[in-house]
Amino acid sequence: MARKNLLAGLVEAGEAEQGAASAPAYPMRGASKSMIRSVSELARQADAYLEGEQVVDLDPELIDGSFVSDRLADDDVHHRELLEAIRQNGQNSPILVRPHPERDGRYMIVFGHRRVRVAKELGRKVRAVVKAIDDKAHVIAQGQENSARANLSFIEKAAFAKRLEDLGYGRDVICSALASNEAAVSKMISAITRIPEAIVQAIGPAPSVGRERWVELSLVAPRRPDTAAEVIASDGFAELDSNARFETIFKALTVAGKPVRKTAAKSASAAWQPRDKTVSVSLRQSGKTATLALGSSDGPRFAKWISRNLDSLYEAFRTSEKTEQEN
Repeated sequence: MARKNLLAGLVEAGEAEQGAASAPAYPMRGASKSMIRSVSELARQADAYLEGEQVVDLDPELIDGSFVSDRLADDDVHHRELLEAIRQNGQNSPILVRPHPERDGRYMIVFGHRRVRVAKELGRKVRAVVKAIDDKAHVIAQGQENSARANLSFIEKAAFAKRLEDLGYGRDVICSALASNEAAVSKMISAITRIPEAIVQAIGPAPSVGRERWVELSLVAPRRPDTAAEVIASDGFAELDSNARFETIFKALTVAGKPVRKTAAKSASAAWQPRDKTVSVSLRQSGKTATLALGSSDGPRFAKWISRNLDSLYEAFRTSEKTEQEN
């Protein structure tokens, strides 16, 4: 089941981290054939969206947020710094918007949410480039801009990747948007899927916490939800900064700083894929537990189809079992 509003209320990183997005058809082919390797190259690609475009002044009240967000929490400190910078020096870099796909006369932000918020608070127009781009170009441009300049934390990238997957985008688009390879994106999505949403939201972006520690947390968090809930509800937890909230929950769910692991039972695995390789299915069995993982381009849709047809599939399974026993 897709998680709703997993990335509510995101921030961009500062006035200096601007620029990125457009080109109605983004020229990428294959599974990240033209994957961007460096931040400087990613920033150059982002800047190219604005080159030669006319900058206009828009009423911020006519601008709506992006249909997919990419940060976990609003940063009041950075917001105040940006507000003062724009109050004193004006808005140096334009935001990027597209004509709203569903609401005539309105616009949708591709990037620049914080600048729009500041413009509203200051009662000013916001400088913007308007480009007609589709949803796919939108998410790639938005992801590239933030990956190049906004210093998204691991868990923010993971949540953004999961949100894009829930919206039906393939791994090639997600990899392009995050400038990451498929293995890295898979690890992101696996981690964010295992950690209960309440824990992710309670911790926030935790910018100093890297991938491996989030992966460790993802191994223990599902086993001890009551402990995590007690920590989150404890006095003083909400006043901690995001990094400290991670450390507090992590320590509560581990022993001597190491994940609490159950003795591993013997496990077996199997894999299946059709000839066209549009779906990959892997089965992992351990004791009385079996886990199916579906990937590739049709994986998410196939998983949803299975979930909608569980009653008939289970009935077919029972009938098959009964027939085999009779034979």
